[in-house]
Amino acid sequence: MNEKSMNEEIKQPKPKKWLNIALWVVQVLLALVFGAAGMAKAFMPLADLALQMSFVADSSALFVRFIGIVEIAGAVGIILPALTRILPILTPLAALGFAIIQILAIGVHASYGETAQTLPMNLALLALSIFVIWGRWKKLPIAPRS
Repeated sequence: MNEKSMNEEIKQPKPKKWLNIALWVVQVLLALVFGAAGMAKAFMPLADLALQMSFVADSSALFVRFIGIVEIAGAVGIILPALTRILPILTPLAALGFAIIQILAIGVHASYGETAQTLPMNLALLALSIFVIWGRWKKLPIAPRS
């Protein structure tokens, strides 16, 4: 190998570094999306929320607030354990929770005839959640603090 090709080889980022960056970007994106949705469900007046989300009118206030709190907890759980390396296994579990929420949401939206409007976003969030599950559970788990 000549010196130029050795320098080029050294400068190329490692695949795991790019995967780690991609996972963090997706984790932050999921935290923002589910955190915002959770805040709305947990704290917005239900009458206002029902104008934006059909299921709210047919659900109990306690159920809607519960979903909001779960989404907020997931938003924290997909970032904080990985960031602090305290119980980092909670990060892929939070992503698993998001995947379950999306699967259930697809069913709820289908029952309201809203699939055409909501399915692309539900599938995108489901795919991103599965990516984090795979990445943080199998491919590039975060080691706990020692």
